[in-house]
Amino acid sequence: MYPAELVRPMSEELTRNGFIGLTTPEQVTELLEKNEGTVLLVVNSVCGCAAANARPGARLAVQNAKKPNTLATVFAGVDGDAVSTARDFLLPYPASSPSIALFKDGKLVHFLERHHIEGRSANLIADNLKMAFDHFC
Repeated sequence: MYPAELVRPMSEELTRNGFIGLTTPEQVTELLEKNEGTVLLVVNSVCGCAAANARPGARLAVQNAKKPNTLATVFAGVDGDAVSTARDFLLPYPASSPSIALFKDGKLVHFLERHHIEGRSANLIADNLKMAFDHFC
């Protein structure tokens, strides 16, 4: 587990921009079991592709005219139980951090795994998410 003071700026990059930080399994379950509306969930990470691609891409995407009702994040390597619970909702996809998931009416409808994020620009990730928002939100 990473020290909270080390990851705070990485976490705040999303929470300062409207994302709810989920730190317990109960918070994750309560949010993702909702059967109405859309939820964007970012599985945050300390890695370089989270810093350069995932977090900036998610922040750019939510500036779209159509966007999810709720924006949320869990932090891999920090909130282990919350991330483990989130990953249960992301099945059948394997554990991946960073990753970005879109849920509609309680169902996973769009997912970017690490291999979709790593090596791609924040703008490309944002464009991918905006297309998903336009379709599902």
